[in-house]
This record gives sequence, structure tokens and C-alpha cells, in this order.
Amino acid sequence: MTRPASSPTLSHPDQTTLRRALSEIKAGHFEAMLAVLQPYAKLDEPQIQTLLGLCYAGTYAPRKAAELFCATATKNPLAQHPLQDLSEIMVALDRREDVLPVCREALKLTPKDARVLEALGGMLGQMGQFDEALEVLREAVALRPNNTLAANLLAMVLAEKGDMEGALDVLQAVKEEHPDHAGTLSNIGCVLSNMGKLEEALDFYRRAITYRPTNAQIRLNHSITLLKAGRYAQGWAEHEWRFKLPGHTSLPPEQLMPSLGPNTDIRGKRILITQEEGLGDTLMYLRYIEPLARRGAIPHLWVPDTLADLCRRVTGAIEVQVGGDVPAYDWHCPFISLPRVFAATEDAMGASVPYLKADPDKIKYFSTFLPRNRKLNVGLVWGGAPRPNLVGPYMVDRRRSMNLHTLAPLAAVRGINLISLQKGPYAEQMLDLPEDMVLYDPTDELHSMDDTAALIMSLDVVVSVDTSCVHLASALGKPVLMMDRYDNCWRWLHNQTTSPWYPDLRIIRQKAPREWDGVVQEVVQSLTHRVKQKRTGTKAR
Repeated sequence: MTRPASSPTLSHPDQTTLRRALSEIKAGHFEAMLAVLQPYAKLDEPQIQTLLGLCYAGTYAPRKAAELFCATATKNPLAQHPLQDLSEIMVALDRREDVLPVCREALKLTPKDARVLEALGGMLGQMGQFDEALEVLREAVALRPNNTLAANLLAMVLAEKGDMEGALDVLQAVKEEHPDHAGTLSNIGCVLSNMGKLEEALDFYRRAITYRPTNAQIRLNHSITLLKAGRYAQGWAEHEWRFKLPGHTSLPPEQLMPSLGPNTDIRGKRILITQEEGLGDTLMYLRYIEPLARRGAIPHLWVPDTLADLCRRVTGAIEVQVGGDVPAYDWHCPFISLPRVFAATEDAMGASVPYLKADPDKIKYFSTFLPRNRKLNVGLVWGGAPRPNLVGPYMVDRRRSMNLHTLAPLAAVRGINLISLQKGPYAEQMLDLPEDMVLYDPTDELHSMDDTAALIMSLDVVVSVDTSCVHLASALGKPVLMMDRYDNCWRWLHNQTTSPWYPDLRIIRQKAPREWDGVVQEVVQSLTHRVKQKRTGTKAR
């Protein structure tokens, strides 16, 4: 009688294999990694079980994913729940909706685990499903009344919904129990800043910094409120904390351009100026290229292709690069650091408007796409770039953008032509125009910001939410009516209708969160007034 052969013992995968698997999962290769990891499924190892759970979630098997996540989480009741890892990965892949079924299955398995409720509530809040998010997070707070995470998430969803006072009430209650919790103090500062209570906000940020002086996110939030309050010199210096967060410059910090003093000599220095965040930031800070060149520096701009031609016409731009390798330089400077560099000089606000110029030949070409009926030509932008793979920009975009139908009252303004400048996902709304609205759409011809600049030069005014088009038109010297959200960006200051950056910009701001009707009515009144001025030949203000 022969003895059956024993089955081979499966070896534990090494850390290199597991790190590679996680990297592939983050890239969205769930099915391939499931095949790689399944042979190790019987190993009672939390790291492997979590990776397998991520693969099941990514391949639309929420029950299997939840079972693995909950088994792992139950063994580590004080650790972060694997659902948080799933949330971060799916946000980066713009697959938020695939997190919800896994959370709901996990809730069936472990209904008393507040961490599941926190993950579910946080994701619902991101997706704008506020009522359910609040219900879920209140349950999480009830299960863990002494836990700061659930309460802070609850407050942030309340603020996102527009209930600032409710958010403050929740955060103040947490502060009473945890007076030294820096995250709570910082979030109170954030809500107060959004409400325009800037001095109170700065006080809470300072207290938060006392407890967490090296927390880059708190320091960055602090800088934004300083800038919103018009405290530019301190704000720009504090804003450099962003380099401690991912997604900013990877160039060596020791070669970051220093701030300029009265006697700083930069003659012959090659300054590599780099794109960092949105296009609007770059368009705003191109005003500093001419002052750099005037001091004898050699500005070398490294920008996206869509900005290249426009940048080549900026006074003082010696070289403009798109793509490629890092060139030789003496100092590097992201565009967003240029105001800090010039803060103590006579060029603190950069070159005067207009510091951008459109291509004359393109201006002639794009003028042919506009109606020739002597009406006021009004450029229109109602949505920004959603950037759904980033939490902060995605949620801000939901507050700053609107549906085209919200602008329906503009159709009743006699004497105007509405010209779309809208690109990206929001442009699809033109397939369902508001009743009686005629919207000319030359955007298929716009392939770069240089093209858009040329078209704008033939317009009388641009009406836009807070997008890069505001900066582009304003920097070209064109009048702009900006429809601004309640919790406005720092650069537009607080309670202001004009801007020190752009003399022909008028700001029309929401008086309450997410309330656009009053803003649109002011736009209607302004356009009606401009039509009358055009007819009488007087200059619009």
C-alpha cells in the first residue's frame, strides 16, 4: 500500500511581491492581482487578506471583499478599517460608487463597528448624498461618542451641505472634550474661514499649530486664511508648507528660489519656473515673468502644452518648455511661489494687466465664429474641471460649478449673444439647453488656451464661475463677471466685489451656500446695463 504524497506547503509571499501587488491594485489592475494573490488566500495574514479584499471589491464582488475586510478589522479593533484603504484607492480611480456596496455588506456583517459607518458616511458625503451621510455618521458618533474622527466627518458633511452653524456646533462639542485635538481646532478654523470670520479662524489655526507645528495640511490651511485676509507677506511664506504634501514639486528644496530683497542680484541666473496645480494659478502668476527678466534673470518656463504658445508671448519668457527632462537651472520656482519671491519688492503684485497677449492672426480667425449683429458678445463658462480623482478639488468643483439650466434667465436678456467657452464634462449640458436660450458654440475649434485667448479678444465680456477662464480673460484685460461660491477662494479676498489682481473683474458672490439664483439675477442686471451702455456708447463699469 503506497502512502499518498503530501501536498506542498505554500510559502509566504515576500514583501517585494506584496508591495508590487499593492502598486498594481492602485493602478486598477484588480483582476490580474486577484489571480496572483488567490493561491495565498488560506494564509491567515491580514496584509494578504486586505489585498485580496481590494481585488474582490475592484472586480465587483462586494460580499467577498466585505468578508475579508471585516475578518481583518475584527482582529484589529483599534486599527484603521481596510474600507478606508479601499476608499482612497477608488477615489484615485474615480470609482467612488464601487465603495458603497462593499460598505453596506460590511455593515450587515459588523453593524456595531463604527469604523464601517465612518467609511460609508465619508464616501456618501463626497458623493453629495448628504442626508444619508449625516444619518450614517450620527450613528457612528453614537457608537463611539468619544471618537474625534466620526464627529469631524459629521461636521465636514454639514459644512459641505451648507450648514456652517451646525458644523461649528459639532466641532465645538468635540473641542470641549478634546481641547488639544489639533485636527478639530483646524477644522473649526476652516469652517470659520468659509464663513468669512477670518480673525476667529486664524486664532483657531494658531492654536492647532501649537499642538501640531509640523502638520503640513494645517499649516497650508492656515496660509490660505492669511491670504484670504489679505496678509500676503505672511501668507506666502506659510504657503510653502504645501511642499511637505504629495503632488507638489519633486525638485531639490535647497535650490528653491529665495525671496528677493532690495539688493538681491539675480543677473544671469536661470530660473526654472514650473507648473504645479491648476491652469488658473499659472495664468495668474505669469505676471511675475517680466519683473524677473527686468532684474536680469533668465526665466525658463516649463508648462503644459495648452499654455505653451500663450507663454511664449509673455514679456521676459526667454524659453518655454513642454515635457522633456529637467533642464539646467540655477534656481527652480513653482509658479505659486513667485508671489513669495517678490513679496518684499516693488513688484509684489507683478506686472500690470494686460500681461498676456493673444495671437493677432488667431484673433482675426476666431472673430469669424461670432455673430455679426451688433449685439453684446458674452462669453459663458458654468463649470470647472471636476478632477474626480482628488477629494478636495472634486468637492470644491461641486460648489463652484453650476448646471447650465441655472443660467436660464440669461436667455431673456435682449441685446446679447451668448458664446460658449465651456470645455470638459460640463459642455455636455449644451445638449439640453434651457428653454429659449441660444448658445453659440465655437469650442470645437478651441484646442489650447492660446485659441481661447484669441476668441476672448473678440468678446465684450466674459461671465464665468471661478475657473481658469476668469484668469485668462482678466489677464488679457477683458471685463469679467465672476459668479463666485459662498466659501470663495482666498485670491478673491472676503466681502469684496473687486480684485487687486485684475482691475476689470467684478465678483458676484453667493450670499448663502449653493444659492445661485441671486447671483444669476445680478448677472442679468449687469448685462442689461452693459447692453444699454453699448447702445449709448458709454463705457461699462
